[in-house]
Amino acid sequence: MTQPPVLPDLPADIEAMMKPGDDPARRHDKLVRIVQSLIRQIEDLPDDHGAGYAQFQRAAVLEEEVRARTEQLEHALDLLNASNAQLSAALAEKEAARRNLASAIETVQEGFALFDASDVMVMCNSRFNALLPDIRDRLRPGLTFEDYLALAASSRHLVLPEGLTRDGWIEMRRRRHAERHFILTQGMADGRLVQVSEQRTGDGATAIIQTEVTELVRAERALRGRMLDDQAAILQATLEHLPLGVCLFDGGLRLLGWNSNLSQMLALPLPRLRRGLHFDDLWQQIRRQFVFPVGQGAHSLMSWARSVRRKDSYRTEVMLGAGRTLAIFAQEIPDGGFVMSLDDITDHKRALYEISRANETLETRVQERTLELEDALARAERANASRARFVAAVGHDLMQPLSAATLYVGSLMEEIAGAGPRAKLDKIQRSLDSVSGLIEALLDISRLEAGQAALTIEPVALAPMLEQLRAEFAPLAEQKGLELILRPVRATVVSDRTYLRRILQNLISNAIRYTDRGRVMVAVRMRGDRLLVQVRDSGRGIAAKDHQVIFAEFRRLDAKASAAEGLGLGLAIVDRAASLLGHGLSLRSTPGRGSTFSVEMTTTRQGASDGLSGPVAAAPTQALCLTALIVENDQGMTQALTQLLEQWGVDVLDVTSGEEAVALIEETGVEPDLCLCDYQLGAGMDGLECLKALAGMLPATTSCWLMTANRADALAQEAAALSVELLTKPILPATLARIVMAAGRQARPAG
Repeated sequence: MTQPPVLPDLPADIEAMMKPGDDPARRHDKLVRIVQSLIRQIEDLPDDHGAGYAQFQRAAVLEEEVRARTEQLEHALDLLNASNAQLSAALAEKEAARRNLASAIETVQEGFALFDASDVMVMCNSRFNALLPDIRDRLRPGLTFEDYLALAASSRHLVLPEGLTRDGWIEMRRRRHAERHFILTQGMADGRLVQVSEQRTGDGATAIIQTEVTELVRAERALRGRMLDDQAAILQATLEHLPLGVCLFDGGLRLLGWNSNLSQMLALPLPRLRRGLHFDDLWQQIRRQFVFPVGQGAHSLMSWARSVRRKDSYRTEVMLGAGRTLAIFAQEIPDGGFVMSLDDITDHKRALYEISRANETLETRVQERTLELEDALARAERANASRARFVAAVGHDLMQPLSAATLYVGSLMEEIAGAGPRAKLDKIQRSLDSVSGLIEALLDISRLEAGQAALTIEPVALAPMLEQLRAEFAPLAEQKGLELILRPVRATVVSDRTYLRRILQNLISNAIRYTDRGRVMVAVRMRGDRLLVQVRDSGRGIAAKDHQVIFAEFRRLDAKASAAEGLGLGLAIVDRAASLLGHGLSLRSTPGRGSTFSVEMTTTRQGASDGLSGPVAAAPTQALCLTALIVENDQGMTQALTQLLEQWGVDVLDVTSGEEAVALIEETGVEPDLCLCDYQLGAGMDGLECLKALAGMLPATTSCWLMTANRADALAQEAAALSVELLTKPILPATLARIVMAAGRQARPAG
């Protein structure tokens, strides 16, 4: 088999074929012939020479990959060298920063140490534990916190707190070290003091700062001493200013302070009073001067003073020689001591004795004066009755000629056609009407003041009454250019028809009289079981200082008004009639923005639906065998309720507070059929609390009512939750009668 010719080392052979003196063209031709010859040789090679050529190609490829990897390795080595350079720079910076930090903490005036999250010391400055010189040299980075505590506890310069051993001190510091932050003051040798502050950082490390506060504490103690001296001087000046004899004792019953009045009252020489004197020693000096009341000897004060817990103060009165009386009062103070005062009440006791003697003679004089007043009252009542009869008679006698004059004027108006005379007759007629109105007002106010107004309480429909008032006042309003608005309403109230009309009539008349432009409106609003009639105007308004003045007799704010326009009795009649009927009357007004008068009445839903018509009292038709409990702290209200209930045959038990009501039921076991409890009972429990306390003590048949003027929804809801009925004030006799009759129907049979 013919072996292929061995190819020479091409680069060396080609270079041998070239002559240094060949020009570029000659060299090019030689290279072309060489390449062509190589191509022919390769083409003429047998097939088994392809594997060698493939290996040649792979070698060429591998050479390229090796070259690329070599370049990458060289690049990586360059990066590594750069990183090493940066790391070296960072380490140098870190070391510089560490040196700077060490230098910085070394300049800090306080002692400083830093422990890492594993409680190993990282660094500390030379001032750290400078006051413990025997261990300072052993404080180095790498020391654990436990070893540091052991070193500090072993120092002879460390002053342990009273009652604490070295192991106890280590345990205390270990326990405090578990906290995130704490500050304590540590005593050192020679009376030095160091404030130790531990602060936990965000990564769990602990920074400890030690500050010497010896001079600061000494200055504060000196300042506190001066302040205490100043306070003692102020206290002494205060004690000297008091007219009483005063002394102060601390928790150990040692004398702290006293004033000169004490030594004068007790006739004690000043040398026998000294600060720190025990109470027992002082008491032994003065106890024989006092004569205590029967049953309360000197031991009572001694027992009180020696008590560990003095719940109450101590009071007594003692006698001294020469008829003198001293009042002793002792009171505990916060530190466990007490203050005791002595007051000379001799003159006061003598004055009481004189007053007692004077009262004995005064009672006789009061009885005589009472008889005189009763005679004067009888004379006044007779005079009042005579005045009422006189006013009624005079009113009747005056109305007769006024009626005749009115008829004559009307007749002349029909006969005379001239405009001038008719205008004069019209003025005469208006004057007569004014006089007639004034006389009626005088009669009304007289009857109301005398209490002789005849009332008929019954259901009154408002719609017809308001329609009549519209027809009466519409012409007058139109004459003044005012708009009179009376809203239609379907409501019935419990009132007296005549006086309710007079109230509304006077309010509308006043509104039109004092309104120059705009409108006058009569509106009706519901407030729960009450109805509010409001008369609003857009007139001049009334200043707040005059809100009470306008309801007085013969008072008018418009002093320039003619007497023909009234004597100022309209609102006085409204006030008295509303009070007599139990209707609420209120005023809301602002100068220049008009006024609103409101009359509050009961609707038939509360009273008239039970047929409340006829007399005011609406008394039960037969005597009732009932027992009523009244809880009311107003004596006048209690007497009024008691008198009316007893007239109807009801037995009444009355108390002034909720506590008394509960005690009465507990002690006597009485089971009242009716309980009337006022909401506001002064100090102590209120009405709702009282009824709640009585709920489990009273039988289920007891009718419980809460009397109140408070109409808030919240109170109504609280009462409903306790199954308690509300009785709103003012209380009409008819309403009370309905409640009593209802209680009688559900009462248990007698016997």
